[in-house]
Amino acid sequence: QVQLVESGGGLVQPGGSLRLSCVASGFSLDHYSIGWFRQAPGKEREGVSCISRSDGDTYYKYSVAGRFTISRDNAKNTVYLQMNSLKPEDTAIYYCAADSNGPENGVTVQAMCVLNAFGSWGQGTQVTVSS
Repeated sequence: QVQLVESGGGLVQPGGSLRLSCVASGFSLDHYSIGWFRQAPGKEREGVSCISRSDGDTYYKYSVAGRFTISRDNAKNTVYLQMNSLKPEDTAIYYCAADSNGPENGVTVQAMCVLNAFGSWGQGTQVTVSS
């Protein structure tokens, strides 16, 4: 009953931009912490950016800070990842995730993001950065 569907991936040149979207059904995103993760071939899944369910605190992986922005449109039940100044090393499958945990439970968004501590996951969308 809980579903997350990513879209917006594709092929882009280095320095270009993409905006990923994740549409949620079965729950309201404003009551959930949200995360964007990625996995490159042969590598472990890593947290890219996450946002708290309550206070809106955000966390960004150091390598994407200043280039990526996580946001949400509660009216559309959609979360976005705006990706600017893309680099070849950003190439990966990007996943949207959601979890009911948050600061009320003493869990920081950073911890959730780093530990992949999310209960609901989308199927991913491919992002390829290449000239």
